[in-house]
Amino acid sequence: MGGWWQEITELVLPADCAGCGEPRTALCGRCRAALSGRAAGPVRPDPVPDGLPPVRAAAPYADEVRAVLLAHKERGALGLSRPLGAALAGAARVAAPGDGPLLLVPVPSARRSVAARGHDPTRRIARSAAAELRRAGRPARLCAALRQRRPVADQSGLSARRRLGNLMGALEAPAPAARWLREAPVLLVDDLMTTGASLAESARSVRAVGGQVTGAAVVAAPPTAFRGRRGREWPQPERFGDERRSR
Repeated sequence: MGGWWQEITELVLPADCAGCGEPRTALCGRCRAALSGRAAGPVRPDPVPDGLPPVRAAAPYADEVRAVLLAHKERGALGLSRPLGAALAGAARVAAPGDGPLLLVPVPSARRSVAARGHDPTRRIARSAAAELRRAGRPARLCAALRQRRPVADQSGLSARRRLGNLMGALEAPAPAARWLREAPVLLVDDLMTTGASLAESARSVRAVGGQVTGAAVVAAPPTAFRGRRGREWPQPERFGDERRSR
């Protein structure tokens, strides 16, 4: 009910741009371009967690992009799911080139977070991205196949090492969903990559039931993830043929 009312309200009442505050527009052209106006790039956290697949991000997590993501996630600006989905679809095209069928598997959100926000922001953006890919002629569908098998601590404020430990073995693919993960290449999706711990654990849980992870796509990642320690661009990750190899 809350999500439905928020979406209707956004259509009726004037809004300021979620990225820069420009009046009477939910998302101005400049902020829309900040989300989707560049080719998605490879991103790698430092350190790189074991099992992390190649990740592509649509935009650096800063300024207007950060404001738009937070408005959608924390303030319930649900109308932003479409431009955020378009940005994620752009990253998905780079992460999984070609025209074959694609299964978008979102990193699962904690139940308590979904209850507190009144919606699941990652799943909503992923659904929009799948629709965007289909409109462009790419067979794609959303498969929310993963769930938390045990409670995890709030990730905010944890170091990269502690995030990895917090999430290790925390996700699973229930038996009814596992068969879907084996029927098409899996592209993991999320709104934001920081340490990569959530994506690495999601990849492990997909592989554990025999699924093939072709890569990962996110809307945004920290600016430093787009380049190496010395400010150079990260090398283009090679295609990983052996899914069992630690990455």
